[in-house]
Amino acid sequence: MTDIRYLERDGKRLAYRHRSAAAQTGKPTIVFLPGYMSDMDGGKASALDDWAASTGTAMLRLDYSGCGASDGAFADGTLDSWRDDVLHLIEERIEGPVLLVGSSMGGWLMVLVAMAIPARVAGMVGIAAAPDFTAWGFSDRDRAKLARGETLSAPSEYFDEPYITTPGFWLSGEANRVLGGSIGLICPVRLLHGQSDSDVPWEISVQLAERLASPDVQVRLVKDGDHRLSRDQDIIMLLTTVAGLIEG
Repeated sequence: MTDIRYLERDGKRLAYRHRSAAAQTGKPTIVFLPGYMSDMDGGKASALDDWAASTGTAMLRLDYSGCGASDGAFADGTLDSWRDDVLHLIEERIEGPVLLVGSSMGGWLMVLVAMAIPARVAGMVGIAAAPDFTAWGFSDRDRAKLARGETLSAPSEYFDEPYITTPGFWLSGEANRVLGGSIGLICPVRLLHGQSDSDVPWEISVQLAERLASPDVQVRLVKDGDHRLSRDQDIIMLLTTVAGLIEG
């Protein structure tokens, strides 16, 4: 495993792990974007990093501000600030093209990052991508609370601490919705989604595929796959998918 390094942005240190390529091959650097309240050392990110090490592929992992080993408070994070964290690290630490891999909320950030630097994006891989979840992921009652400035707190299936949604994050999500029209990205895109996902409906990946302008978009549905898609067979599918895009 590569060591944690830090890069400052707006007075806060962003934690990241950067694996350089074994040789200058011109192939893209993999950039892994974690999900909401997740960090760069999850199972999928680590498995992808192991694969990158074994194949001499460059890879960047990061913790958004307020997450994992990065400075800041999670409650201060927004979709805009986390997108800009990613863009800052790409600009400062990566030369050449990137392959964006986004898990859950990271799949939304993946699209926003690609829209900001389309010329540098060689491809995208979404894992249960969750664009626009501030629109479809909350009840009308909870949306009303957020609109009034209240913070939502609920038990999490995946973490010990509660699942927190702040008004700031929700407002930034509403301002960055992408599924309402065409998304002018033309890079190859692969979207992996479990049909037994209880958090993000698999139809969201289909909607995203329909909105993308790229002619090279594929959706792969896993009938018994859950939200995490972290079983051995799911990891193999992810690695095979990434390898296919890296090798062209």
